[in-house]
Amino acid sequence: MNKRCAGLTVGLSMLLLSGCSALNQALGTEEAVNYKSTVAGDPLSIPPDLTQANRDARFRAPEGTATYSQYAQSQQAQLNAADRSSVLPQTQGISVMRDGDIRWLVVDKPAEEVYPRIVDFWNEQGFTLKSQDPRAGLMETDWAENRSKIPEGWIRSALGAILDTVFDSGERERFRTRIERVNGKTEVYVSHQQMVETATEDGANLKWVYGKEDPGLNAAMLARMVVFLGTDVQRAQEMVAQAERSADQVQVSQADDGQAAITLNESFDRAWRRVGVAIDSAGFAVEDRDRSSGDYFIRYLDSDSGEKIEQPNFLSRMFGGKNTAAAAPLRIHVAQQGSSSVVTVLDENGQVQNTGTAKRIITVLLTHMSGS
Repeated sequence: MNKRCAGLTVGLSMLLLSGCSALNQALGTEEAVNYKSTVAGDPLSIPPDLTQANRDARFRAPEGTATYSQYAQSQQAQLNAADRSSVLPQTQGISVMRDGDIRWLVVDKPAEEVYPRIVDFWNEQGFTLKSQDPRAGLMETDWAENRSKIPEGWIRSALGAILDTVFDSGERERFRTRIERVNGKTEVYVSHQQMVETATEDGANLKWVYGKEDPGLNAAMLARMVVFLGTDVQRAQEMVAQAERSADQVQVSQADDGQAAITLNESFDRAWRRVGVAIDSAGFAVEDRDRSSGDYFIRYLDSDSGEKIEQPNFLSRMFGGKNTAAAAPLRIHVAQQGSSSVVTVLDENGQVQNTGTAKRIITVLLTHMSGS
């Protein structure tokens, strides 16, 4: 009887905890974002430096105190100072900008300080970073599952901790962050790709297909990033929500004469930003960029759809599968023409391309550009 009562108590406790989480999400006090990476990260190779314990006032030797009351007052003052300086450090000089559905952060700090903080942010969010390129200011996570999208039935709520691997949301996302230096400040852009598990036409099997990018999810991650950089939750949500749209609606059109080109009715700065976000969302491999010349340097492995071809996975490598095609070095070029901007594809020598590959790249970019 005691064992049965103990089991019932544990089950009720799990139900109450899951119920609290669901109630908080319903009231809008808790975000429905809870990522679990599908790839495990490398463990820490270097243990924390024990000398860092000196940062905690509890481990500091009293200095110049003669009585216990003086010592206690000194310790309390040190604890209060530590609380003010390290518990939730307020970061000044962060703003959220918006152009259509595109949102980005402007941080009044050099990129050398911002980049490692963004790396820490993604690790804290439960992601494993697949690639990092500080020189190009790019980082990309591995695919991860948003566990909050799994239906919360009472059985799932009660047994979730035990049967966590049994349930699957059928969706995966990976995020790309791009960091740029602009006018002495650092701009941070977040985009993502989604994969959705869908049934085949005959219904006999399941396959993963690309889903549509959700600008709202990018905005949610930016809000979390603002909090991580030192702003309180409510203020971060207000900053993202109140970021004003640009008054001018962008018009994006493909060249009518059969040329591989896109025309945007906006200045170079806005066009450069929009093209960069489209490149990130499409998942192109970016090696470098040069804002002064208007060039994004990419590596592109062509396919019929225009989307990049994934590299062989673990299973294909294990069974001898090889991808012998080489990704071609190309440039996506943005140039100001009067009051508009034109986007073209160049080869590595800077010559304008009008090949089938160039046209497919333009089509992909056009698909990922938002005019809202």
